[in-house]
Amino acid sequence: MITNFYSYKVKIRNNQFVAEDGRVFENTASISFFDENKKELAFKEYGYIDTEDIFKLIDNNEAINLNNCYIENFSLSIYRNSRNIDKDNIVKIKSLSAENSIFESSILNDFSFAKIESENISFKHSHFINGAVDFSNCDFGYKEADFSYCFFNNGNVDFKNSTFGTGEVTFKNSIFKTGIKDFQYVDFGEGEIIFVNTEFGDGDVSFINTNFNSGHVSFKIARFGNGKIDLHFAKFGSGDISFERTEFQNGKVDFRKVEFGSGKINFNRAVFGSGEVSFEGSSLSKGKMSFKKTEFGSGFKGFDLLEFENSDLLFEGIDFGEGNVSFNNSKIHTLSLSSCHLDNYFDFRLSHCSYLDLSDTIVRDIIDFLPYDFDVKIKHINLSGMRLIGRIDIDWFKNSVYDTISTLSHTSLRAKAEQFRILKENFGGIGQYNQEDLAYIEFKRYEQKAELDEALKSNKANALIHYPIYGFKWLMFDKVGLYATSPARVLTSTIITYFIFSVIHTILPYVMETSINCIDPATSFISRFLNTMYYSAITFFTIGYGDCSPVGFLRFVASFQGFFGVFMMSYFTVAFARKILR
Repeated sequence: MITNFYSYKVKIRNNQFVAEDGRVFENTASISFFDENKKELAFKEYGYIDTEDIFKLIDNNEAINLNNCYIENFSLSIYRNSRNIDKDNIVKIKSLSAENSIFESSILNDFSFAKIESENISFKHSHFINGAVDFSNCDFGYKEADFSYCFFNNGNVDFKNSTFGTGEVTFKNSIFKTGIKDFQYVDFGEGEIIFVNTEFGDGDVSFINTNFNSGHVSFKIARFGNGKIDLHFAKFGSGDISFERTEFQNGKVDFRKVEFGSGKINFNRAVFGSGEVSFEGSSLSKGKMSFKKTEFGSGFKGFDLLEFENSDLLFEGIDFGEGNVSFNNSKIHTLSLSSCHLDNYFDFRLSHCSYLDLSDTIVRDIIDFLPYDFDVKIKHINLSGMRLIGRIDIDWFKNSVYDTISTLSHTSLRAKAEQFRILKENFGGIGQYNQEDLAYIEFKRYEQKAELDEALKSNKANALIHYPIYGFKWLMFDKVGLYATSPARVLTSTIITYFIFSVIHTILPYVMETSINCIDPATSFISRFLNTMYYSAITFFTIGYGDCSPVGFLRFVASFQGFFGVFMMSYFTVAFARKILR
């Protein structure tokens, strides 16, 4: 394929040309291709056929074989005009093959409103070296259409409103130069659609309202130039879709309102430029869309209003570049951004998500979960391994934080503890101290459960040691004071403990040889209980006036009560000071 020429020269000679299949042409078209310095790059010869001879083949409903031919100023509009046919009438062509051919026109290579009645059509290896190309409103036969290895020197190529058959449609390895590539409202049939390694050049590319049907679609390693790439309202079927290693350059990439069908969509290792990327309102009925090691530029990335309720959207190892990223009001079954760099504002206010995976991410800006004008419904969130340099805007109650983390079955107790620790530090950093306490409590609870679980897994004999330790921590640190986050809880626990000790000091003298020397055993139970409460108070708070002292076994109870009283007072002081100082 000759694509790097600067100019060319065509000379029609009176010499016969014999094609590879034995066809004989009276004249030969000799074409020289030159570079900018007028140095000849290549010399090619083709069979020359006059356009009027092609028109006669159409008139006679004969097959048209233009393989290895040079065709000048071919235009079906001129054909209609010469035959007094209305300009938009369909021209029926029995069959058409133009492989390894050269098309040249001063204005337009016009195949518009043609109907190819054969099964297959091929322009493989053909060069459109001058003039725009118009295949609009064409019917390309019943099966395959081959435009592979084509070269469109004028990038203004129009296929809008055309229909393809049930076979493969391929533009593999074709090259479009600068201009508008228009595939609006094309119906590609049920076959495989191939744009592998296609170079679209600069200029807008439009697949608006294009119907790709149920065949597999591949834009693998395709390269788009600077310009808008628009697939607005395009429809895909059940086939897989690949944009793997596709380069989108700096224009806007528009996938708004695209119906992606039910296949697998692959954007792995694709490269997006600095333009906006929008998937707003797109739908995927069943399947997954993956962006593995994809590169994004500086434009806004919009995934708002997605309808992926039964489908997964997976980003892995992505650096989203500059520009905000939004999933606002989207419905996604699984949204994974595992191991991604979240360097800008991310809007995770999803209207439905069964699982949001933010594990091993690096957050340098704001990630936003706070509901605004609709309820944010995320069933499970995974923050394991997150490095939080920025902040998380989230509400413990409105976002049901405890449930989203604690009910996720495949994360370990240690991982859950780590996630609550991350949220604890986040809430503390933004001044949400009450919510910081809630996250800290869950962090300590899961940390203790993890320590117990890990000890038992290493050696079951550890149960004799670790269960009592766990029980003590559970009672003293959690139930008594919520890990020093609730002065009121500590105070309540102190009062209850004091009351329990008072009851013990009252009851024991009835069942044991023990007493309190300032209390008369002959008084009523109520009187003894009230006096015991006084004794219990000066013992619990270590006041010790000296007017009362225990005798017998109660001395051991009093020793324990004094220690416990000091402990509870210290516990309350810590919890109270923690609240006040913040």
